[in-house]
Amino acid sequence: MGDPKKPKRKYSKPGHPWQKLRIKEEIRLKKKYGFKNKTEVWKVMSELRRVRAQARKLISAVGEQAEKEKKGLITSLYNKGLLDNPKAELDDVLSLTVEQFLDRRLQTLVYKKQLASTIKQARQMIVHKKIMIGDKVVSSPGRLVTLKEEAQIRIAPKIKAEKKEETSKMKVEVQKEEKKEEKKEEKVKENE
Repeated sequence: MGDPKKPKRKYSKPGHPWQKLRIKEEIRLKKKYGFKNKTEVWKVMSELRRVRAQARKLISAVGEQAEKEKKGLITSLYNKGLLDNPKAELDDVLSLTVEQFLDRRLQTLVYKKQLASTIKQARQMIVHKKIMIGDKVVSSPGRLVTLKEEAQIRIAPKIKAEKKEETSKMKVEVQKEEKKEEKKEEKVKENE
């Protein structure tokens, strides 16, 4: 069963460590989507591999249970925003790409909604718990966002409150400085 302190790895490493084309593609994806390291790319590739394997298995399967599983897989992928049509076929599932999965990550959606100016800033905001989905603060940039959740992505209200506090503090400080300057001017006038 395994040690509960050590969770199962969610990705598989590439079979061959030095394939130039694969390395270039991983580097391109890492830069474009602001990953911390290549294991994040490998996780998404493993998820895509798992979905494709399930679709291939269901294409050859026959029976009532197979139809339920086909419908369940397609509905699940549609709800995640990976398929455009809820009545898609398994061939559409097989044609999914890594970039389609990466476009549904929270980090990418925060950047595309212009809540962050760069993809790396989007990651930092998520990790620092500055982004909410609905009423929940989310701290995982690799989370796949469903279509329902996509409209609920927003900046946590703490940031807005902190900005208001900062501006109000700045106003108070400016007012204090103005008062000090007025007092200095009054003293200069009295001395003259």
